[in-house]
Amino acid sequence: MQKFEQELGATEDRDFVASLEKGLAVIEAFDAESPRLTLTDVAKRTGITRAAARRYLKTLTKLSYADFDGRYFSLSPRILRLGYAYLASSSLSTRVQPFLEKISAQTGESSSAAILDGDEIVYIARSATQRIMSVSLGVGTRLPAYCTSLGRAILAFQPEDVLEAYLKRVRLEPRTLKTITRKPDLRAALETVRQEGCALIDEELELGLRSIAVPLVQANGPVRIALNIGTQAARVPLAEMKTRFLPPLLEATETLHGIL
Repeated sequence: MQKFEQELGATEDRDFVASLEKGLAVIEAFDAESPRLTLTDVAKRTGITRAAARRYLKTLTKLSYADFDGRYFSLSPRILRLGYAYLASSSLSTRVQPFLEKISAQTGESSSAAILDGDEIVYIARSATQRIMSVSLGVGTRLPAYCTSLGRAILAFQPEDVLEAYLKRVRLEPRTLKTITRKPDLRAALETVRQEGCALIDEELELGLRSIAVPLVQANGPVRIALNIGTQAARVPLAEMKTRFLPPLLEATETLHGIL
């Protein structure tokens, strides 16, 4: 996780609550790879002092958003209320879900919808027919945008300045031997996605996993959501990914374009 950095000019904005920003950074310090952190860990991950980190963690613990066993802090189930608040206030997930279920019924494969949040994608809806990854995927799961079909399907259609800023700051870490790790190669891959209208990932996120995604183009603003189908590489040849899975994905996005 990138160290916490206060936005430029935030101190001059009288409506900006820096303490809230730091508190959210403390929450975001926890992830799937580090669900339990010490006070020192949190301070390092967020870039705030140990004293400040202690106050935020103690506050979260007192409010039952975090647990403390005497050495390690961890987020409690109550933290799900924050994510559920978004899901409950947004009809996007509800509208997309039936289309994902139809795609899965037609193809026999798992399908998902995700949005871009920072440099990661966040799953907002999913229809799973079977487990295709070593980690469990579900609503709220976050994955790097650069090596996922959903991420590339969204990134490829961002304004040039947004894409440039992303390419400058993102770290392309190899998830497998097939992961694109050179920024010129990633830019070329995104240009291909823009030209073809779909993103095809062949074992870049995880060995044995292939996926294909299409952007949901809306009338106003940049692409913010994409739909995909994921499958096991041993079951579906790479050459068949587009012929088998593009038609149901395109049918879904065409219909959703008119109702979202």
